[in-house]
Amino acid sequence: MINELNNIPVSVASKILGVSQQFIRIGLQQKRLPIGSAVQTSSKWTYHISYKLLKDYVGEEKIKKYVGDDL
Repeated sequence: MINELNNIPVSVASKILGVSQQFIRIGLQQKRLPIGSAVQTSSKWTYHISYKLLKDYVGEEKIKKYVGDDL
């Protein structure tokens, strides 16, 4: 179940929001998307997308449309 995940993959978040994965990455890097965080170590970025923050941002119904009732 998706709400048991500690970190929602960028690919899943992009499908739920209907945007590209690059949009998610840049939004997190620039702190414009309130769904998680991006941390740069050296030249590599790491992304954390919180289920709770994503749900608060888009609503549970939009997440259910993507993953079904398996929340």
